[in-house]
Amino acid sequence: MTDSEKSSAVPPDVEAGNKVTEYEPRKVASRHSTHSHSRRNQKNKNDTSNRIVLERADISDNSSAISPSHNSPESTRKLISFDYDDRDNPYNWHWVRKIHVVLVSILGVMNSSIASGLASNSAPYYAAEFHITSKYLPVLATSMFLMGYVVGPVIFGPMSEQYGRRIVMIWAFAWYIIFTMACALSPNFASLVIFRFLAGLGAACPLTVVGGTCADVYKNPEARGRAMAILIGATTFGPCAGPVISAYMSTINWRWSFWVALILAGLTFIILLFVPETYGPVILAHRAARLRKSTGDQNTFAPMELEQHDFKHIATVVLTRPIRMFFLEAIVLFSCLYLSFAYGIFYMFFQSYPIIYEETYGFTGGQEGLTFLAIGVGACLACLAYLGWDLVLRRAETQNKPWVRKEEMRRLPIACIAGPFFIMSCFWVGWTARKDIHWAVPILAGIPYGIGYVLIFMALLNYLVDAYKIFAASALGAASAGVY
Repeated sequence: MTDSEKSSAVPPDVEAGNKVTEYEPRKVASRHSTHSHSRRNQKNKNDTSNRIVLERADISDNSSAISPSHNSPESTRKLISFDYDDRDNPYNWHWVRKIHVVLVSILGVMNSSIASGLASNSAPYYAAEFHITSKYLPVLATSMFLMGYVVGPVIFGPMSEQYGRRIVMIWAFAWYIIFTMACALSPNFASLVIFRFLAGLGAACPLTVVGGTCADVYKNPEARGRAMAILIGATTFGPCAGPVISAYMSTINWRWSFWVALILAGLTFIILLFVPETYGPVILAHRAARLRKSTGDQNTFAPMELEQHDFKHIATVVLTRPIRMFFLEAIVLFSCLYLSFAYGIFYMFFQSYPIIYEETYGFTGGQEGLTFLAIGVGACLACLAYLGWDLVLRRAETQNKPWVRKEEMRRLPIACIAGPFFIMSCFWVGWTARKDIHWAVPILAGIPYGIGYVLIFMALLNYLVDAYKIFAASALGAASAGVY
């Protein structure tokens, strides 16, 4: 079917007619929505043009959601949408193409998460070079990177819903590469701290956008949940690998920690350039532009093109969406509180492990970095536990169990299972990290911690993606900003 055959003449405010699309936002991002469980259980009606309705609710009643740049007569406007079996619809892509998108997303996430831990074991070396005598000041290099994690999601999440996942990922990753190189070339500690913040700003993008990407390409909640589980597991392996890299590279020169990160990021960036756009509304906007060019019909539009794109709209509606979701959406707010607690403990481990294993047990920097691998083992076990829960859920659906009809039961029970593992590991480390107990005992506490930590993230981030779908990136942006 040609592009011209996929357009349909409809009134501008009528939903996309008989052309079925695979993208309807759940109207949870609007401040006028109620979020009852019955609404979340409704079937997806698959209509991209509902995005216009959502944006109208986002802005004041006195302003219009229709872009003034598209001022053709309303009666002649044509809105295009995806056919049910449209090959351009990411839901209908071949499974190999979907796996390709997910794998590249994993690479992006691992680059970002590896970078977060690079400064942990490099700190004594750059502190010596920059003549820093304070015991606590070197931690700023990690803290400021995480501050970038706070700011970045609020920008990149909604921007990926405005301009598409691909272009935002490419520019943000290029930004991350530039300032990772700047970290390696830092002439003094002040510049290192600033460059780490700016690198963290760009590194936040993959962590924010991947949830939206999974929602773009997987309509089935089970498939989407598995993809998200793998991605979340990757976010755990990154911080575990970062201290190992910095510990061994710093014995050569602390700057080599950042050079290694730069090499990995450069290779990933090349692959990233060949990833297709996955965001349905943007794909339709590109199709509409091609149609206008090929047919000469300037009245053909994608629903997204009828939204405002001026600076005021971007600043007051698009970029504020994660902030509004954080304060006005109970799902986002309380998920953030739990996630932020779990992530705070994770970075407490980052700072306490050098004290425990170097000062108490006399480990070298390289040996201490390897202790984080126990958390990685726990992350692997968490992935297996998630797949086990997936089988239980599927069997319950086949047997038509009443409890499985509740949307929240799809994701949240594994967060309940994770809680005891999480708490047990904290007590385990606290009570056993002393000289009269073998060093292997506190290291093994990382396994239940990895299980609990990763299961919590799998449950709650999947729940946010399920609830907000087309605006999943904004929801995850709000969650990421709250977490970090």
